[in-house]
Amino acid sequence: MRLLFDQNLSRKLVARLQDLYPNSSHVQFHALAEVTDTEIWNFAKKDDFYIVTQDADFSERSRLYGSPPKIIWLRCGNVPTNQVESILRHGIEAIQELENNDLLDCLELY
Repeated sequence: MRLLFDQNLSRKLVARLQDLYPNSSHVQFHALAEVTDTEIWNFAKKDDFYIVTQDADFSERSRLYGSPPKIIWLRCGNVPTNQVESILRHGIEAIQELENNDLLDCLELY
């Protein structure tokens, strides 16, 4: 699975998590930093990314439209990048369940 980190997360996560989530990216690497959520959603859907965000808007969108793309909603608040990295590392089993379960569209991690 490929993760697409939203604007509210550090670009450093792409390199830091490469061992678990190869071929992941960040919205800034695709000129998506200043676009609408709909454009990010469509890009992620087209290019087979999971959106990783701290923004509730994507979670709400997934309830309305389902997936793809699937959403990983980080509910940790404004924390340092190393803490976000830790959450995603420790959440690998839940993220794999999200990937393998067609009934799941959004995963909340704390």
